[in-house]
Amino acid sequence: MHNYLSFSNGFNAYLSEYTTQLSNLSPKELYEPESYILNLSGKRVRPILALVACDLFEKDFKLALNAAAAVELFHNFSLIHDDILDAAPLRRSQPTVHMKWNTNIAILSGDVMLVKAFKQLERYPAEQFKQLCTIFSKTSIEVCEGQQNDMNFESRVDVSVDEYIEMITKKTAVLLGCSLQMGAICAGAGETDQNHLYEFGKHIGIAFQLLDDYLDAFAPDADKFGKQVGGDIIANKKTYLLLKTMQLANSAQKKELERLLLESDATLKVNGMLNLFNHLNVKSMCLEEADKHTKTAISELEKLTVNTVKKKDLEIFALNLLQRSI
Repeated sequence: MHNYLSFSNGFNAYLSEYTTQLSNLSPKELYEPESYILNLSGKRVRPILALVACDLFEKDFKLALNAAAAVELFHNFSLIHDDILDAAPLRRSQPTVHMKWNTNIAILSGDVMLVKAFKQLERYPAEQFKQLCTIFSKTSIEVCEGQQNDMNFESRVDVSVDEYIEMITKKTAVLLGCSLQMGAICAGAGETDQNHLYEFGKHIGIAFQLLDDYLDAFAPDADKFGKQVGGDIIANKKTYLLLKTMQLANSAQKKELERLLLESDATLKVNGMLNLFNHLNVKSMCLEEADKHTKTAISELEKLTVNTVKKKDLEIFALNLLQRSI
C-alpha cells in the first residue's frame, strides 16, 4: 500500500510553521486559542485526503497544502463553536477553548479561523481560486445547516431516518467530499473526476457516522472506541438506531421506548434500549445501511481515470477508517 506518512508529515510540518507564526500575532487572546486547538492531537484525516487527492492525479501533493490547511482551519473553527453549543468541557481529553478561556474569546477566535480558512485559498491562481471557493463555500453552509438540524432534532419527536441521513451528510460527510474535491482541483483534475471523488468522500463520511452510531451502542471495547459506550443512548440522542426503532416499534414497544427515554438509571436505560435494538434487528439494519454507502463510495472511486494502484490505496485507506473497533 502507498505510504501516506509523507502526506501526514508534510501537512504537520506546514501546520507547525503556521502555528509558530501565530505566537507573533496580537491580541494574543485571539490567536492563542487557535494555536491551542490546532495543536491538540488528531488524525488530520480531512487535510490528508486533500493531499491524497492531489497525488492521485500525479501532481506534487504540496500543491494542495494551502487547500488542506483551509479545510483543517474550517474543521477546527466548527469544533470550537460546536463545543460552545454543546456545552462540552473536553475536546480530545483537553479543556475546550471556551472552558480554557471564555465563551466570548472562543466565539471570536473561531470567527477569525473561519476567515483565515478562506484566505488560504487566495494563494491559488484565479481559476483554481474560483473553483475552490465555490465548493468550500457550499460545504461551509451545508455544515452549518447540518449542525442546526442536529440541534432542531433534540426537540422534535417526528424525525425520520431520511432526515437523519441528510443531517449527517451535511454535518459530517460533505467536508470529506469537499477535502477530496479541493485536492483534485489543486491537481487540475477534470470536473467529472472531481465529482466522483466528492461522492466517494461523501458516502464514506455517511458510512463512518452510521458506524459511529453502531459502535456507540455495540462497541466491544470502550477504550478502542474512544468514548463512553452507550453515551448516545443515555443522552437520548437521535441516532439511526433510535430512529429506526421508533419507526418499527409496535404499540407495546413504543410504550417501552417512551419509558426508557425517561429512565434515570443509566445501566437500566442502556440495557433496555439494547434489548429493543436487538429485538427489532436495527443493529443489522444500521450495518447494512453503512455497507450500502460504503459500496456506493467504492463504485464512485472505481470510475476515476487515475493510476489503479493509487486508487486501490485510497480505497484501503478509507476502509481502514471505517473498521475502527468493529
